[in-house]
Amino acid sequence: MTTQYWLVKQEPSTYSWDEFVGEGRTAWTGVRNYAARLHLRAMAKGDGVLFYHSNEGKCVVGIARVARTAYPDPTAEEDGWVAVDLEPVKPLRQPVTLAQMKTEPALKDIALIRQSRLSVMPLRPAEFAKLKQLGEG
Repeated sequence: MTTQYWLVKQEPSTYSWDEFVGEGRTAWTGVRNYAARLHLRAMAKGDGVLFYHSNEGKCVVGIARVARTAYPDPTAEEDGWVAVDLEPVKPLRQPVTLAQMKTEPALKDIALIRQSRLSVMPLRPAEFAKLKQLGEG
């Protein structure tokens, strides 16, 4: 099975990378967008995930992985919504800002730029590698 790559967004004032690292694992709940739900359902254990601070900072700050595949979201009042479990792998040495991403030709087609409101989005392997490279300095 081929590893897939994803980017998840979270406002740091709501749930930051540091909180995520402190917990060691989290249930990624509360997603209420149909496209994002499809992405959550497509995630496989071990898939690579980039953690993006939205609104404040607007940057990729760390690397995580899928620890548990989609299951019913315990925070949902309606059936059909799902959550996954994520675990942190490591922080990036330097955050990769949205402004920086917009100047990189290799990242011109990422969903973060094309569909900025989506909270869970796929990345191509080359996009994941480029973002990781930029963050490692």
